[in-house]
Amino acid sequence: MKAFAEIGAAVVGTGFIGVVHVEALRRLGVQVHGVVGSTHERAQARSRELGLPPAYESFQAMLDDERVEVVHVTSPNHLHHAQARAALEAGKHVVCEKPLTTTSAESADLLRAAEKAKLVHAVNYNLRFYPVCQHVHGMVAAGELGEVRLVSGHYLQDWLLQDTDWNWRVDPHLGGDLRAVADIGSHWMDLTTFLLGKRIRSAMADLVTFISRRGEREVKTEDAATILLRFEDGARGAVTVSQVSPGRKNSLVFEIDGSQSAAAWDSERPDELWIGHRGRPSELLLRDPAILNDAGRRASSLPGGHVEGFADTFKALYAAVYQAVAAGRPGEGYPTFADGHDEMLVLEAVAQSSRQQRWVEVDRAVRAGT
Repeated sequence: MKAFAEIGAAVVGTGFIGVVHVEALRRLGVQVHGVVGSTHERAQARSRELGLPPAYESFQAMLDDERVEVVHVTSPNHLHHAQARAALEAGKHVVCEKPLTTTSAESADLLRAAEKAKLVHAVNYNLRFYPVCQHVHGMVAAGELGEVRLVSGHYLQDWLLQDTDWNWRVDPHLGGDLRAVADIGSHWMDLTTFLLGKRIRSAMADLVTFISRRGEREVKTEDAATILLRFEDGARGAVTVSQVSPGRKNSLVFEIDGSQSAAAWDSERPDELWIGHRGRPSELLLRDPAILNDAGRRASSLPGGHVEGFADTFKALYAAVYQAVAAGRPGEGYPTFADGHDEMLVLEAVAQSSRQQRWVEVDRAVRAGT
């Protein structure tokens, strides 16, 4: 098995999240041979800023580099399908940002291509890799909460609060027909699906655009959503998603209510887990590898009392992905294109539900191999 330092990677996209990918890979010792940007000039500037080798002249130049074994796709959503597929066809393993694509037809195509090529494929659902979230996953699997009945929470931000705020995600041609739900709601739904070990079966959604114009541009994507969910085992869910909530910078909250106990977590206080009981005092568990279960302990890098945050989740995710890359074949313990495809099916059910104002079943007929 290869050492991580013997594995070469490249990152497509030089925005905020692309930089996070680069820094996480460096912490693992992976060799980042360069980046590809929307323009060569922008990529060169980012390369100098990060102390990277000169940026690639083009996406194709990166694919032609035989040192690159893994391609990280962090470009705008509408480019994911073509770039990830080209990387697979070039024999590269692929880590793709969420959402995997803008349609389930495209995500099914990527899944088929990745499985046919027998290459490692992963989607960047990094929030699973907070140690406390891994601990909760283990708690649910062990039955410590009892039968899960209700999952509730929110994902709130405020960076698109003003009508002067703009980002490519607002444009459906670049980000897809869904914005807030695809960008951050998908994280909440993937995370809770992972925690429960059960898929979402149906959805009832209300999507709303409060700011109909931003500057001179008409807005057709949603600012916020309220979504009711039904999971495979009969558990019910409810989530509020918003990019227009003043003061909320990046607040993901979930509470899982079981027949015996409950568990609640806030991403802005990532080392704390509230565990609720009836008939005895509730608990506040502080992340400490010495007292976490095996799943939580594996995701921890630091001793108790040393807060682990957003950037650390990327490192933990890529540690699992690159174990598979080092072995030369797909592995376990990380979200794959199959997870990304399933999330696309859920997103399409959410969009259809809001349009038709009714419950919509997640249509899993669109699968790899069909």
